[in-house]
Amino acid sequence: MNWDIIQGKWKQLKGNVREKWGELTDDEYDKIAGNKDQLAGKLQEKYGWTKNEAEKEVDDFFKDHDKA
Repeated sequence: MNWDIIQGKWKQLKGNVREKWGELTDDEYDKIAGNKDQLAGKLQEKYGWTKNEAEKEVDDFFKDHDKA
């Protein structure tokens, strides 16, 4: 999925993202606003993942989400 599209549809997608990564707060989701780097960074911080692990999680989630 194109990240420009994700940013444009962030309010609609936020619920699905929240289900996947429930450790993030509503305020953090609002600040992320569909920005891939910010999302990966927050996942690193909350889950203790490396940068590569966080980016892979994000890519895999949105790749799977795009197929649905």
